[in-house]
Amino acid sequence: MYPDLNNKIAVVTGAGSGLGEGIARRFLEEGMKVVVNYHSDRSKLGACDLAAEFNANSDKPQAVAVQADCSTEEGAAKLYQAAIDNFGDLDVWVNNAGIESRYETHELPLEVWDKTIQVNLTGVFLGSREALKHFIKKGKPGNIINMSSVHEKIPWPTFAAYTASKGGVKLFTQTIALEYASRNIRANCIAPGAIETPINAEKFADPAAREQTQSMIPADRIGKVNDISEAAAWLASDQSNYMTGQSLIIDGGMTLYPSFERGDG
Repeated sequence: MYPDLNNKIAVVTGAGSGLGEGIARRFLEEGMKVVVNYHSDRSKLGACDLAAEFNANSDKPQAVAVQADCSTEEGAAKLYQAAIDNFGDLDVWVNNAGIESRYETHELPLEVWDKTIQVNLTGVFLGSREALKHFIKKGKPGNIINMSSVHEKIPWPTFAAYTASKGGVKLFTQTIALEYASRNIRANCIAPGAIETPINAEKFADPAAREQTQSMIPADRIGKVNDISEAAAWLASDQSNYMTGQSLIIDGGMTLYPSFERGDG
């Protein structure tokens, strides 16, 4: 669909399952070369299977699965070096890895707060920094895509660490977009609503919980991974080359104050 993506090189963090895996797959379908990041043995199989699937159909490796903790300087540097060692360059960096935990805020342990901020916000900074250094060193256009959430906009009681991190991702992305626009480096967010992913599988397996979430979505359906991966491909492509510093909200209307849907109030 996007010929300009063919042979471009991307790093996708948290790509062993869920949205990251979907984005990496969509990039590979476009003929991109992808560093498929995974963090733990739990996500290793998905990342390795994805790489093996696309490498089997290519004369040269198209994907490499790399274990790294992208919330650390060492992990981010490892992913960057994997792109250079395997593919020789970098064009797109997707900061997708994220976690969430539910606590009433007065009972939220500091270590849970710290870990959430470290993965969801510091990891975005570290990945973006690696990408920015490369784009500036090479004097080339660059593209950073950060995974935010509708909760960069919607308060979410009992998920204070998560919402704080995603609000931070939004403003961080806008800041670097403004800072580096003159160098032809773009940065945007994707802000998903409720999506069918492994992190939500247990919740959505409960019919009552699923119905309750769906009632908050004017489109009356839970989103699919491809709803997000299609947006990522567009953002990575030249079709979106006049877009920077924006949050692409993909939520079936969840942010449209659905309680006012019938004109009440």
